[in-house]
Amino acid sequence: MEQNAQILVVDDNPEIREIIQILLSAEGFTVTEAEDGVAAVEAVESSAFDLVILDIMMPNLNGYQTCGKIRERSNAPILFLSARTGEGDKMLGFSSGGDDYLAKPFSYSELVGRVKALIRRYRVYQGKSFAEQEESSRTDNDILRIRNLTIHIDTSTVEVDGKSVELTDTEYEVLILLAMHRRQIFSAEHIYESVWKEAYYYGAANTVMVHIRNLRKKIEKDPQKPLMIKTVWGKGYRCE
Repeated sequence: MEQNAQILVVDDNPEIREIIQILLSAEGFTVTEAEDGVAAVEAVESSAFDLVILDIMMPNLNGYQTCGKIRERSNAPILFLSARTGEGDKMLGFSSGGDDYLAKPFSYSELVGRVKALIRRYRVYQGKSFAEQEESSRTDNDILRIRNLTIHIDTSTVEVDGKSVELTDTEYEVLILLAMHRRQIFSAEHIYESVWKEAYYYGAANTVMVHIRNLRKKIEKDPQKPLMIKTVWGKGYRCE
């Protein structure tokens, strides 16, 4: 259940941290607080978290820098929580490895809803332990192969040329959606509503575009000339 999840809240404002801690603890989550990016990175190095809630405007390391460093250590979903709500701010957040973005001030129900959705997705796609992954059966039906890319559906792991590739849960969901329906064109709207489980809004196409770009960097030999995830101009994306 999501309520047993470990959540790291990173914000230099102690009042914001306290509010989030009270809200999420009431839902049964275990909350750890970090006062800045440096403390957040140290926390991720020493403990495993199911979700990181991250502010942007912080001393020492800002949210984008912190997100990048966390991504070097963990694939846990990262929810940006910030008063900076410009489209450029959101794109920077997604480009640095974030999964979702919620504007301050936020409502209790929206915060809890986003938190539960992100943790649920993470546990479905990334939640197995290494031992469980090794014990899982690997039948042909559990494996998708596209050129030099191999997707092990049973363990939610991805390999390129036989080498493991670390994807965020959102990147994995985008990839599996396209890979399981090869040659079918998916609009940005379809991808967004299928993966993010939210109604499409103006600007969501940029969110999808950034995640596609990040995914290509990890699985394509030349991200500028992708062979697996193609852009169909004016229509969307498809997997060759």
